[in-house]
Amino acid sequence: MRFLTIYAVGILLVSAAVARADLVGHGGFVKGVAVSPDGQHALTASFDYSVMYWTLPDGGEEGRFEGHEGGVNAVAFLPGGKRAISGADDGAMILWSLADGAVQRKYTGHTGKIAAVAVSPDGRLAASAAWDRTIRLWDIATGETLRVLEGRGSHFNAVAFSPDGGRLLSGAHDSSMHLWNVADGALLLTMTGHDFAVNSVAFTPDGRQALSGSVDETVRLWDLETGQELASWYGHAGPVIGVAVSANGKLVASGGIDKTVRIWHLASGKLVHAMQGHDGPIWSLAFTPDDRLLLSAGADGIVRIWDVEYGNPLGGELTVTAAEGHEKEDSRGARLFRKCRACHTVGPDGGNKAGPTLYGVFGRPAGMIEGYPYSDALTGTGLVWTEENFDRLFAEGPDLFTPGSKMPLQRMPDPRDRAELIAYLKRITDPERRN
Repeated sequence: MRFLTIYAVGILLVSAAVARADLVGHGGFVKGVAVSPDGQHALTASFDYSVMYWTLPDGGEEGRFEGHEGGVNAVAFLPGGKRAISGADDGAMILWSLADGAVQRKYTGHTGKIAAVAVSPDGRLAASAAWDRTIRLWDIATGETLRVLEGRGSHFNAVAFSPDGGRLLSGAHDSSMHLWNVADGALLLTMTGHDFAVNSVAFTPDGRQALSGSVDETVRLWDLETGQELASWYGHAGPVIGVAVSANGKLVASGGIDKTVRIWHLASGKLVHAMQGHDGPIWSLAFTPDDRLLLSAGADGIVRIWDVEYGNPLGGELTVTAAEGHEKEDSRGARLFRKCRACHTVGPDGGNKAGPTLYGVFGRPAGMIEGYPYSDALTGTGLVWTEENFDRLFAEGPDLFTPGSKMPLQRMPDPRDRAELIAYLKRITDPERRN
C-alpha cells in the first residue's frame, strides 16, 4: 500500500493519508491532465508515449492509447467528451476516438515538440503550441493548418482558447504572453511582466482576465482589455508549471517544481490550501466541472485527486506513524483535523512546527507559546482559545476573526463540522488525557 504525506499552510492542514483514488498506470512523468465536460472521465498524457483514459472519481482505467513516437505532453477533450487530442515530443497532434482508442487523424507540420494543445469551445478548431517557435491553428475535421502564429521568436509553452472561442492566449519561453484574434490571427496584446518563461496560461470563465504560471515562481493575474498585470501571487519555492481556474471562477490552482499544489482565492489572492502529496514536480492541473475535485499530474507518474473544499486527497484515510504519538481514528472530527497535523503538533513533546503546538490549547491565551514567532495580530490581544472562540474562528475565517494573523483564508460554514472538529481537538490536545 502506498502512503503519501500532504502538507498545507495555516490552521486547516493535511497529514499522512492513503489515497485510493489516485490515477496510477503510467510508466513515466504525467505531463498533462484533462477532465471531460461531464466530469465523469479524465485523460492523462505521459512521457511513456501514451495517453490514458479513466473514470472519475474512482480512478478506474478505461484504456491506454498509443500512437505517438515521443513523450506526450498535453491532452484535451473535444465537446461531448467522446474524442480528444494530444500533443507530443514527436511534433505531432493526434485525434483519438475514446470509445476504442483509434487514431482518427494525425496532424503534422511542427518541427519541434508540441508543449500544449487546446480545443475551441465549439469543437471545430485546435491550437498547438510548440518549440519550433510557432502556434498552429488547425481545422479538426480536415486536418488543415489554418494559421501559423509567431511571437517574438521564442518557443511556446502554453496555449488556451477564450470561453467564447474568439481569442487565443499563449505563453512563451521568453517570458511573454500574447493574445490573438482567432478569426484572422491578428495580435491583440503582448503582455510582459514575468521574469522568466511562462509555462501555463488559463482564462477566467468570463474571458476578461487570465492567469499565468512562470519559472519566476509566481502566479499572475492579467486584465485582458488593457494587458495590465492585476496581481502577483508568491508561495511556490521554485518554478510554477501548471495553473487552472475553477468553473465558477472563484479559485485558481497552481503546481510546480516544489511538489506543492496550491489553491488560491481569485478575488482576494489569499491562499486557501497548500497540499503536498507528490514525489516530484507537478506538471498539470484540472478542476472537475462542479469544482468539487482537482486533479494534479506529477513527475512521480501519478495523478492525484483532491477534495477542493478540504484540501484532502480523495478517499484518504488517516494513518499516523507511532512516532507521532497519536492513535488511528476515523471519526468526522479526526478526518477534518487531518489538515492541521502538518503544521501543528498536539502532544507534549511535539513542539512548534509551521504553526504553534496545540497541546493544552484550550484555556490558553493566544500568542503565548514560547519560541514561536507569532504575528503582532495575535500577541497582547487578550484572546483566549475556548470552544466558543474556535467556533468563531472557523465560522468567520481568520481574515475576520484574527485579521492580520498568519492564518490563510479558511472557513467552515457547517456548524456540525465545527462541532465535530472542536470536540476532537479538545480531546486530542487535553494534557490530562495523556498523563
